[in-house]
Amino acid sequence: MTSSRKTIAVAAALILTAGFLVLFITGGARFAVGLTLKPIVDDLGWGRSELGLAVAIYQVLSAGAMFAAGFLVDRSGPKLVLIGGLIVSGIGIGLMSVMTSPWHALVLYGVIFGLGSGAASLIPVSVMVTRAFPYRTGIANAVVISGMSAGQLVMIAGLAALLLTVNWRSIYVLLGIAHLILVPLLMFAIPKTTSAQSKAARPSDGLGIAEAAQTRQFWLLLAVYAICGLDDFFVVTHVVAFAQDRGADAFLAGNLLALMGLTGLLGLLATGAFSDRSGPVWPTAIAFIARVAVFALIMVDQSTLSVAIFALVFGITLMVTAPLTAIFVSQYFGTRHLGALTGLITMVHHVFGGFGAYLGAAVFDSTGTYNIAFVVMFASSVLAVALCAMLRKPAARPIAP
Repeated sequence: MTSSRKTIAVAAALILTAGFLVLFITGGARFAVGLTLKPIVDDLGWGRSELGLAVAIYQVLSAGAMFAAGFLVDRSGPKLVLIGGLIVSGIGIGLMSVMTSPWHALVLYGVIFGLGSGAASLIPVSVMVTRAFPYRTGIANAVVISGMSAGQLVMIAGLAALLLTVNWRSIYVLLGIAHLILVPLLMFAIPKTTSAQSKAARPSDGLGIAEAAQTRQFWLLLAVYAICGLDDFFVVTHVVAFAQDRGADAFLAGNLLALMGLTGLLGLLATGAFSDRSGPVWPTAIAFIARVAVFALIMVDQSTLSVAIFALVFGITLMVTAPLTAIFVSQYFGTRHLGALTGLITMVHHVFGGFGAYLGAAVFDSTGTYNIAFVVMFASSVLAVALCAMLRKPAARPIAP
């Protein structure tokens, strides 16, 4: 291998490593609220909907920050966006260790952590990886985005064990430190990109948001990702508390969430390889078919075994659409505005995710169960399967006026 090829290979490896570690930390951190939901509300005497509202605000603001991050990455590169996001999110989640009132959670988790987490997210990471790996894009994105599943598995399992000996406040101190430790590594691993370099590297063709919005695929994608977010964040926010409500102890319930990271990792890697062969539609459709099945199961049987099956099978589908977003955009709309379009689609995913998290909490507080929420998620997943069938059409073109 020549020296120039070695240099390119090392740079690509550093990009993958940096992206993986960012998503490992942020991926684990965003699931910590589900792990600590019951300890927090029991300790502070809150209702679940009070913390659920903080999660909903986090989802909306982090979604908006992802959209903004997509524009910034298109113009100035990912390095400053990721570093700034890690610093802000580390401060926000670390300070949750001192919260005593519901408004503290709204500000620290919902606003500060939400904005930082949205910047240090899969949007700048996936754009960075997609442009560094124009071939085998699906598997490259799957490998780096597997950091989110690995973070969920490793960090949540470790934090669940720690909760047996320390209180929930210590968990948030550790999460804040983990974010800030990563900053020096990113400064070394990601090459600096000037605004001029970023613009020069962008393709000259591809649809912007206004042109993409004139295509049917654009609106179908937004609907599919909205439903995906609704399902995702309802489950990850409430599955630990739901398992405990059904008789599981705190350690088992916490590790159930962690094991969802393991099954999610398997589903993610399989999706990356499958999408390189078949395109992004089939993996998405199969994921929603699996969700229809497990929501149907939990609607009729809520035994401990069924709860475990539900969590682990849903976990397989949890990260499926993450590496596919950039692929959908690239195939339908081109890559010139890749950051902005993936940011917009992911923003919709997260906004509806916030609604899903809050809906679950509100339903539980008003009825004492999650049954109505499960019915809503079942129906939405059935709709998503139908929408995926409509996506199996030729590449998008603007709708004629």
